[in-house]
Amino acid sequence: MTASRAFAGWLLAGALLPAPAFCAAASMAADAGMTAQAMPATPEASALAGIAADYWDAQLREDPFYASSLGDHRFDDRVPDASPAGVARRRAFAAGLRQRLAALDRAALAPADRISVDVLDTELGRRARLDAHFAGLPFGPDGLDDWMPFKPMEGPQFDLAQLALATDLPDAAAARRYIARLAGLPGWLGQLRDRMSAARRAGWMPPAVAMTEVPAQFDRHLGADLDALPLFEPFTRLPASLPPAERDALRADARRVLASAVVPALRSTQTFLRRDYLPHASQRSGASALPGGARYYADLIALETTTDFAPEAIRDLGLAEVARIDAAMNAVQARLGFAGSRADFVTWLRARPDQHYATADELLAGYRDLAKRIDAALPKLFAELPRLPFGIRAMDPSEGDNAEHYTEGSADAGRAGFFEVNANNLDRRPRYDMEALLLHEAAPGHHTQIARAQELTQLPEFRRHAWFGAYGEGWALYAESLGEELGLYTDPASRFGRLSAEMFRACRLVVDTGLHAFGWTREQAADYLVANAAIDRDVALAEVDRYLTWPAQALDYKLGEITIQRLRARASAELGPKFDVRRFHGAVLDEGALPLAVLERRVGAWIEAERAR
Repeated sequence: MTASRAFAGWLLAGALLPAPAFCAAASMAADAGMTAQAMPATPEASALAGIAADYWDAQLREDPFYASSLGDHRFDDRVPDASPAGVARRRAFAAGLRQRLAALDRAALAPADRISVDVLDTELGRRARLDAHFAGLPFGPDGLDDWMPFKPMEGPQFDLAQLALATDLPDAAAARRYIARLAGLPGWLGQLRDRMSAARRAGWMPPAVAMTEVPAQFDRHLGADLDALPLFEPFTRLPASLPPAERDALRADARRVLASAVVPALRSTQTFLRRDYLPHASQRSGASALPGGARYYADLIALETTTDFAPEAIRDLGLAEVARIDAAMNAVQARLGFAGSRADFVTWLRARPDQHYATADELLAGYRDLAKRIDAALPKLFAELPRLPFGIRAMDPSEGDNAEHYTEGSADAGRAGFFEVNANNLDRRPRYDMEALLLHEAAPGHHTQIARAQELTQLPEFRRHAWFGAYGEGWALYAESLGEELGLYTDPASRFGRLSAEMFRACRLVVDTGLHAFGWTREQAADYLVANAAIDRDVALAEVDRYLTWPAQALDYKLGEITIQRLRARASAELGPKFDVRRFHGAVLDEGALPLAVLERRVGAWIEAERAR
């Protein structure tokens, strides 16, 4: 699953292709301890610093939820502006920022600053390429301007609960700011409904079959017991330092706003989805049914994967990976002495009593024990690890069978990261999946990469918090492959679990392109996942619905992982005995998230620096 970035910035939410320039000296400067701040100030460097600061400040102002999650409390009483004027303002700002970047003399910048220019220039450029599909429309491709803000696995119906969990109210002033934010939610939700109506009139509609479960996902916010609602949760943690009468008054105010404004607005949104929106949803599937069709999907591939792969090439790569992994899974099955079909083998393996915990507490304890064993082995593969810890907790029961995920922490906000475990249906959570899941979502996967980036104080703020799907999900899938080096996958069942997880991501290359470029139906895609990925049909259908409403995102995992694996093989071959895997991982992680082509040039520069070291 993707890292849970519920408050992703309005431009940083996507991954984009890199600009052409990258200087090998950047890696050598980093090795020598040189940082952007340590370089002598020049007019061009000052201009770039101003652009970067303005860009980052806009991220936080435009997405106050995201700002709060990072510990910036300037906007804790605000909600995003989803109005047409807000969309136009963000477009104009991005266009102006591109002009300011174009005016810089790259040759006058230090190598480290050129990387920042590459990242920001291509971020804005690819965003403009995709946004061109929405010219003249009061909505955009994703982020704060998303034409489809509610999806089966993403949207305010989930984000608001995450916002509450990430909110601390240390004093009465903070509590009053949060109450003001609650009071602003109905206006924001109304803007989203207006946007979806405008999108419907313009022909931007999701496939009906993938959206059927979305209205029911609001139920968690509509209970009669206000104190049990997710948005009230911060008031259950008011500090004891507040006088009891003040605590009671604040809670009463929060209940009043929830009852009179927030819950009715959420109920209206649920009703809108059921009565006014979904009846008009498309009866066709895939991006080809949307305005722009094939060109739109191609631009989404570029945005998500930071590559210019054509759908045919991605599908062919997926088919090759499926065949390779299938052979490895067959070998494990043979090692366990099972001669039946893959489906029968999975049924047999899942039925084994030793593959299931009896209670949710036992499952969580099993993950926590596994995390400590991994922690002890990480120094073998990493010279530097993030200081921010992560915790392990159960997902909210209302999330049903949604996949496990990582919730980003923040040292500035005083909040650890969290691996969110699905403990709702233990019969669907076999033990043989646990090692790969924890490696992917926590350490050395999402938590290690994201928390490490936050600590890179020599980088501009926007790069410390950047998110490129192919890099982030590619790294997390690569982290799964490190299990054997960390002493995991020692029994055939867990080895099969690791291969099943990899097969799942390989199948996505085939299924996503099938749905959006080659006319596959929802049933056809689900059949392919069931036949190859060792998952049951309900899970397969839920996954297909995710791909239908989030085209190209499912491509990130394998394309990113294959890139990192190839770069490691190249570094090992070229450096021979000089190759140090700990330093290689530093080269991959220590510039923050990067587009894949920029990462490739970064590693190439690192290889040259290692030769000379």
